[in-house]
Amino acid sequence: MSTSTKFAGFALGLVALFGVALGVGALVGTGDSEPETHDTAADEPAANPEPGGLTGSAGGYTLVLADPITGAARDATVRFRIEDSTGRPVTQYTPNHEKDLHLIVVRRDTAGYQHLHPTLGADGTWSSPVDLTRAGDHRVFADFVTADGQPFTLGADLRVAGQYTPQPLPARATVAKAGDYTVELNGAVTPGQPTDVTFTVTRAGKPVTDLQPYLGAYGHLVALRAADLGYLHVHPAGHPGDGTTPAGPGVTFAVTAPGAGDYRLFFEFRHAGTLHRAEFTVPVEAAADNRTGHTPATTQTTPEPTGHGHGH
Repeated sequence: MSTSTKFAGFALGLVALFGVALGVGALVGTGDSEPETHDTAADEPAANPEPGGLTGSAGGYTLVLADPITGAARDATVRFRIEDSTGRPVTQYTPNHEKDLHLIVVRRDTAGYQHLHPTLGADGTWSSPVDLTRAGDHRVFADFVTADGQPFTLGADLRVAGQYTPQPLPARATVAKAGDYTVELNGAVTPGQPTDVTFTVTRAGKPVTDLQPYLGAYGHLVALRAADLGYLHVHPAGHPGDGTTPAGPGVTFAVTAPGAGDYRLFFEFRHAGTLHRAEFTVPVEAAADNRTGHTPATTQTTPEPTGHGHGH
């Protein structure tokens, strides 16, 4: 893994506190054959910069797992419902980045990240195949927008029985590799100021300039705060086919980091018909007081009542 770098100041209107050093895990690829339609109904920037997923209930909605305790299995199925304040399952949603609901499953040590798009049954139960090969405590995030346009990210614990050896966060670096693909993370940051976070994709040493749309964009990003798995779901500005957004090699995001600490970034992109993912570890450092040279004390933030953790 290569050396650390800094993030650049962000120009797209979200407050970021990302620190100087960056890190990376492995880059992996999985097959993907979802249609490339794009829904714009929920593409407005989020007003709430705080992370979501720290609570299972917010704004009158609750994430309920059908089986919160299960055994390790590669071909497991996760089932859940989103219930309203009366306990009735929610069956109507507003499409958000081409999907009614985004499901994220990750172990508490941030291993085994999965971004899934479950199927909604007639009774209001969502279901999705999931790889639960890794035993241990997992976090399940349901990221959705209600029929009346309210965004939510709710979280619940999923305990997978079996022998469990927690893993340390991968070492920080600025480059991720897998096969011919290389993803480089570039930027510089002053905590508390807007920041640009750019992922540059190359293959066999050549810039990739024909990235394919994935969820209505040329890249997709989820950031998780390692200490508590506070959730940030981020999409880049612009859309494929808008006449101004290039199809690579660089994809720039607006990222919201609410405080100091280690974060994990999961960058997804599609090329040559295959979905790939680059994983980065990002240590976020508190800003020093410019007048005294001291580093002020920081406190962890909690989500607003909506439990929303989106950004653009």
